[in-house]
Amino acid sequence: MKLKTLLVSALLTAVVAGCGGTGAASTGGGGGGARTVTVYTADGLADWYKTRFDAFTAKTGIKVQTVEAGSGEVVSRLAKEKSNPQADVVVTLPPFIQKASKDGLLQKNVVPGSEHVTSVKGDDYVAVANNYLCFIANQQAGTPKSFDELLDTKFKGKLQYSTPGQAGDGTAVLLLLQHLLGKQGALDYLHKLEANNVGPSASTGKLQPKVSKGELLVANGDVQMNLSSISVDKSAFSVFFPAAADGKKTTIALPYVMGLATGAPNGDGGKQLMEYLLTPEAQQTVSSDAYGIPARDDVKPTDANFAKVQAAMNGVTPWTPDWTAVLADLDADVAAYTKAVQG
Repeated sequence: MKLKTLLVSALLTAVVAGCGGTGAASTGGGGGGARTVTVYTADGLADWYKTRFDAFTAKTGIKVQTVEAGSGEVVSRLAKEKSNPQADVVVTLPPFIQKASKDGLLQKNVVPGSEHVTSVKGDDYVAVANNYLCFIANQQAGTPKSFDELLDTKFKGKLQYSTPGQAGDGTAVLLLLQHLLGKQGALDYLHKLEANNVGPSASTGKLQPKVSKGELLVANGDVQMNLSSISVDKSAFSVFFPAAADGKKTTIALPYVMGLATGAPNGDGGKQLMEYLLTPEAQQTVSSDAYGIPARDDVKPTDANFAKVQAAMNGVTPWTPDWTAVLADLDADVAAYTKAVQG
């Protein structure tokens, strides 16, 4: 996913781009005053934010300032600022939202409409848009059919995936392989794949232009971000899901999840924004604006973008992990992963 800072005013006149990716957060202040809500967010939903924040400002008079970073980095930034909170709302991926909750970085807040969310939610967070892990391939590579095919020497120096433990999508790669192969099997596979891997990448979003230009042939990504890039940026790659040894295609459900930050400078404004983003009005536009899937199960979009998402997911089985269990094992799993790829 891309890394950048968006300063979104009532007219959304300022967009300040940072260093794309799921690494260090972009620079950008928080605490913009009583009429400003500051959102720390995992990158990828900028197109949806633009239209929704514009509408929210028009409705309430409250401006929205957004700092985009990687899934893990937005939570890390919250932790660093715990004694002097700057964010009002945080949007990130599992298991990082669960980490924020466990570390006391979120406050309890039941968002109206959350009873219609069936994916990820707790008493201090709720999914705002559904999404899925996928992979992308440059047109020169065709469409790799399986995980085993990615071990082929034709991908040596032409394959890269974002780093587990830092990037939400990269963490999902490790989790999916654990689900398919078992924990040791996943480590064995990733050890073999390292022969083709360009190296660590804290950014999933930065991999998109590399694949589009042919610098890479294959990378990981997510359905929402990648389909949006194909449409908006005219990226020259396709979305695919490698099959396991049994020929079946499985992916991991990876929703964007929002929570109200502990000590939020503008908690009331943050609550209003979260409530608005979960309204049927806003949810109806997740796909049409940004190729996401509504988090509410009572919102049924019929736009062309939603149809493209459904087509991309055809024949693929989504899997949802036990995110609490994932978080409990995450540090040990990432340490084992690091040792496996460096060995």
